[in-house]
Formats: sequence, structure tokens, C-alpha cells
Amino acid sequence: MLANSAINPAKNCIRNACISTERLCRLATTNGVGHSSAMDLIDQAKKAAACAAVNNHVKDHCRLGVGSGSTIVFAVERLAERVKEEKLQVTCVPTSFQAKQLIVENGLTLSDLERTPELDVAIDGADEVDSGLTCIKGGGGCLTQEKIVAANANTFIVIADYRKQSSDLGINWTKGIPIEVIPMAYRPVIKTIQTKFGGSPELRMAKAKAGPVVTDNGNFILDWKFDKNPEKWDTVNRELMMIPGVVDTGLFINMAKRAYFGMADGSVQIQDP
Repeated sequence: MLANSAINPAKNCIRNACISTERLCRLATTNGVGHSSAMDLIDQAKKAAACAAVNNHVKDHCRLGVGSGSTIVFAVERLAERVKEEKLQVTCVPTSFQAKQLIVENGLTLSDLERTPELDVAIDGADEVDSGLTCIKGGGGCLTQEKIVAANANTFIVIADYRKQSSDLGINWTKGIPIEVIPMAYRPVIKTIQTKFGGSPELRMAKAKAGPVVTDNGNFILDWKFDKNPEKWDTVNRELMMIPGVVDTGLFINMAKRAYFGMADGSVQIQDP
């Protein structure tokens, strides 16, 4: 269900918020700086969503799962501000090396699932979110840890900019569904996916080094570009997980309780399942 209102964190008021990508491009061009202005608006949208989620869901003595990615940077910065200003006690469990570094650099309390196995809230970004809050995650390569942390939280919250909001998966995010695999099994897994589901699963190659991307777990990632949107993603996910060598998938189904989408005008649109 999509809320009919939007939150502007700066003014703490509620109002509608919609802006098209076409209008965004016009705004960027009008500002005279082209691409940089478009990126500034995207960062503002990410920050608005992140701040709204942290403001609404992080309380004193909160055990918080901290996701990965560019939007999470703004969430951790806002969390650090609140901890300092309100003297909050918050324990943070990271989903990746990046998240761990953000927690440490911002002076927050670091923990892990061994010491803090149950979390109150987990906040994370997404590559795409459909109308039912099914998410594609893993563009940054941390999908398995992200899913583990989200599954151990009482409430899982997604934060993203307006580009990630979609009616169906695969419309806005066209890079495919990330699938983490054991290195020795990547070729058989590719063959099985092609035979069973079709589409184009490809080994994700690194850009800063020769060879494939290696996850924090020492595994490879396949990006599966599917031919068509299936009726039941949960069935597809179960069948993918049964393939020997698959560690986990970037499909987050029936996990998110709420999504915050930052809009290009600085407001935030809230979406519930």
C-alpha cells in the first residue's frame, strides 16, 4: 500500500511529493551544471529518505542493523548526530566491511550478531523495490550478510531514492538479480539457471582488479537478467536456493515492513506492503 502523503524532514510537515525523471533533467539543465546537479538532487533524495527512517525508527537503547551502500552513509551520519545530540545508546551491527567502517568512523557502538543476535530495527538500501516491497539487493555485493541481518531484526526498513521505486522488479533495475555462489560452482549454477529459468546469468567482473568480484565471504556473484517477471518471486527464490552452490539471492521477499523513498524535491514518500 502506498501512502498518500510525503514527509519533508526539513520542515517536519506532510505533503504530496511527486516529480518525474523528465522534470529532474530539466531542473539540472536549468541550473546550468548538468550532470552534477542531477547527482546533487539524487544525493538530497537519498539523504531525505535516510534521515526520515532514522528519525522515525531509532530509539534509545536500540539494537540496529546497519546496511550497506551509498544511501546508508547518510543514515549513519544522521544516527551519529542523534546519538550526540540526544545522548542515545544505540548498538550497531554492520552488514559489510563498509558498514563496519562507517560505524567506527562515526564513533558509534559496534557489535555483531554473535553478541547481539536479536535486533530491533535494520535499515538498508535497495537496488529496486516493487509495489509489494519485494526488493532486489546486492548491487554492492553484500547481499548474504544484508539478508542475515535483516532476518534477525524485528523491523526491516528500506531507504532509497525515487529511482529505485517500481511497480515490478526489472523495470528500473536492469542489471539483474544478484546471486552469491561458491566459486567452484559458478559455471554449473549458470547452466542450471539458464536451463530452468532462461535469461542471462553472468559472472560479475571486478572493475578495480582483474577477475571476478569477490564478496566479503570469499564467494562470487552472478547477475541474472531474467526474461520476464514471474508471477511468484517466492517460488523462484526457493528454487534458486535449492541449486547446489548457491549461497543466497538478492531477492528480499516479505521482509521489508516499510520503505522510505526520497523524492527529488526533498520530500519523502512512505510505502507499506
